[in-house]
Amino acid sequence: MSTLPTARGERTRRSILDAAYHLFLEQGYSATSMRQIARNAGLALGGIYNHFDSKQAIFREIILENHPYRQVLPLIMTSSGNTIEEFIGNAAQAMVGELKQRPDFVKLAFIEMVEFQGKNLASVVPEILSQVLPLVQRFAAMRNDLRDIPPPILFRAFLGMFFSFYMTEYLLQNVEIPGLRENAFDHFVEIFLHGILKEGT
Repeated sequence: MSTLPTARGERTRRSILDAAYHLFLEQGYSATSMRQIARNAGLALGGIYNHFDSKQAIFREIILENHPYRQVLPLIMTSSGNTIEEFIGNAAQAMVGELKQRPDFVKLAFIEMVEFQGKNLASVVPEILSQVLPLVQRFAAMRNDLRDIPPPILFRAFLGMFFSFYMTEYLLQNVEIPGLRENAFDHFVEIFLHGILKEGT
C-alpha cells in the first residue's frame, strides 16, 4: 500500500513532463506557461508545483532526459573499421544517423542555447567525457602517428564537426546551390582527419 502514493506521484510527474515536452516543441519555451502545462497534464495549476518549482526545472529535466548522448556514445564506440579513416567515417555516420532520428532534440537544443546559454546541458559533460578515453585509446591502437591532442579536445572536435554537419544539413535542406551538399559528408570526414591544407604544405 505504501508504494501507491509514490507510483501515483511518478505518473503525475510523467504527465507533466510529457505535456511540457509537446508544448515546448509546438510553441517554444517562452510561449508556454505553467498554466498550459498543468491543463495539458490534467492538473490544477497548484498541483504542478508539488513536483516542479518552476518551468525551468521542468525544461531542465526534459533536456537531460532527451539528450541523445546515451544512444550516440555506444554507437560511436561500437562502430566498425580496420583503419582510423574507416572508423571515423562509420562513427560519424552512426552519430549523424541517430541525430536524424531525433529532430525533437534540435528544437530542444535551440531552446537550451537561447534561453539558458547551455547551462543545463553542461551538467552532462562530465559523464560524457568520462567515456572519452576508451575512444581515444581506440584511435591510438589503430594508428600511432596521431597528433598530441588532449582526448577531451579530440572528442569535442569530433562531436562539433559532425553535429555541425547535421545542423547545416538540417538548415540547408531546401537550399539549392551547386557543390553545397554533394558528397558533403565525405568532405567533412576528410577535413576532420586531414584538415584543409594540401599534403606537404
